[in-house]
Amino acid sequence: MNKINSDIAYLIELLRNKGIIFTKGLSDKEILDIEETFRFTFPPDLKLFLQIALPISNGFVDWYSTKDVKSRLDWVFEGIAFDIRNNAFWHADWGEKPDSLAEQIHIAELFYNNCPKLIPIYSHRFLPASPCEMGNPVLSIYQTDIIYYGNDLLTYLCNEFGIRNYKSSFQREEPKHIEFWSDFL
Repeated sequence: MNKINSDIAYLIELLRNKGIIFTKGLSDKEILDIEETFRFTFPPDLKLFLQIALPISNGFVDWYSTKDVKSRLDWVFEGIAFDIRNNAFWHADWGEKPDSLAEQIHIAELFYNNCPKLIPIYSHRFLPASPCEMGNPVLSIYQTDIIYYGNDLLTYLCNEFGIRNYKSSFQREEPKHIEFWSDFL
C-alpha cells in the first residue's frame, strides 16, 4: 500500500500544480459517516485519495454538504428519466416498454436502484462503488450519454486535468466492465 500512497500523493502534487485546491483529507470517521448516509462504500483508491487530501476546487464534490452529494447522486437518475420522457429512451434489459410513461420511469427506477451505485467525483464524472476494489473506471454521465472517461481513478484525473506522461503502479490498460453501466457504452 505504500507505493499506492506515494503514487496518489505525487498525483495530488501534480494536481496542485494545475491549480486544484486541496484541504485536509477526510478522516476514517468522516468516510464512514458518508458511506452510511449514502449507502455505498468507497473503493480503496478513491478512499485513499480523499483521505490524503480533499479536493475543494469548483466542480469537485463538497463531501461536507449532504445537499451537494445528494443532488449529484439524484442527478444521474434524473438524467435517465429525462431521456425516457423526452427522447423515447428504453434500455433493452428492462424488457418490453410499457405504454405508460409513469410505468416506464418506475421500471427504470427499479433497475437503477439495483445497479452498482455511482460515487460523484467531479462535475458529471462518477466512479462505480462496485466492485469495491481498486481500478474501477470513471464514467462521464450526462443523461444516458455515458462514456468511459478514465480506465481508473488516476488515469481519469490525469485526463481531466491535462497531466501528461504520468503512470502509477496500478493504472489499468483497459476499463473494467461494470454491471449495468458498461451496457450503456
